[in-house]
Amino acid sequence: MGTVIKVAEATTSRALSANTGVSNTRTSNPSTPHPAMLFQLLRFSSPSLPIGGFAWSQGLESAIDLGWLKHEKDLHGWLLAMLEQGFANQELPLLLRMLGGGDGAEQGLDRLVYWNYRSLALRESAELRLEDVQMGRALLQLSLSLNIDGAKSWPAEKEIGYLAAFALACGHYSIDFEAAATGYIWSWLDNQIAAAIKLFPLGQTSGQLLIEQLAPVITAVLDTAKQVADDDVGISLQGQVMASMLHESQYSRMFRS
Repeated sequence: MGTVIKVAEATTSRALSANTGVSNTRTSNPSTPHPAMLFQLLRFSSPSLPIGGFAWSQGLESAIDLGWLKHEKDLHGWLLAMLEQGFANQELPLLLRMLGGGDGAEQGLDRLVYWNYRSLALRESAELRLEDVQMGRALLQLSLSLNIDGAKSWPAEKEIGYLAAFALACGHYSIDFEAAATGYIWSWLDNQIAAAIKLFPLGQTSGQLLIEQLAPVITAVLDTAKQVADDDVGISLQGQVMASMLHESQYSRMFRS
């Protein structure tokens, strides 16, 4: 399984190609969110949001059970790979396009539907896709209850992934890309650390130290995400995909499959 781990690991010095296919209106310097916007961002980024995020491990449970991740440094490498590869080249470029900017309501919905379709197509295991659509459906229902613009316009016959539903909520509250992306990363990372604490001999303080170690790469991850061209959105993290598929038949599971 050493090859699998190497596939999943990334280094901070990894050179990523730059592409200027994203308009300047979406890559402006970040500004401090207005307190009301920050409040909404914190709410939708909270791991306690009632959409079921805590129930999934995204392959982490199998990676630990199979012995691929044995120590804190292994977990650090695993999470760093997710950030520098998966988030930089797939999740955040998708979020950037889903948020858009300056479109009319109809054009904005068409854009969101299109990139939601791309997002769902990039989920490489049944488990990853199920997590995405179940959390997306739950967040869409919550958005309807909160009278969020666009939620009522979402086509009933179309599945919605979590990323698209998150973008829909952020767009309603005028939360820009940098803030939304930071919140999205936080929600994912906090859930992964919480899962690791349950699965590893990892204490709360050690979990916080891992977050502290990963925090410095976030700015570079956001900068890279802004440079990814439309045709280059998407990447395969084979280690995570294999762990997710193996989790579907794992004998004893704490997290959903």
